Amino acid sequence: MKKLFVGSLPPTTTEDSLTALFSEFGTVRSIKLVKDLFSGGCKGFGFLEMEGHEARAAIAGLDGKSFEGNHLKVKYEEDRSKGHKGRRR
Repeated sequence: MKKLFVGSLPPTTTEDSLTALFSEFGTVRSIKLVKDLFSGGCKGFGFLEMEGHEARAAIAGLDGKSFEGNHLKVKYEEDRSKGHKGRRR
């Protein structure tokens, strides 16, 4: 199972619309859109999980593709704990 980061999403994006977009490349196992606390709209990014080969196909097929007027950024989620010592400046 691979976790993908999806960025540059419009505020009107729903979990259903994102699932429909990614399902052409395989089964979406889980999805989490980051939403604005006050408006309830998408903050522009989210995460989803797919099997490895399906995730690679989704990245190849959707990264840079236009979705509701925005060019998507699709990549593997980066592990934030690697290389980061927890210090803020």
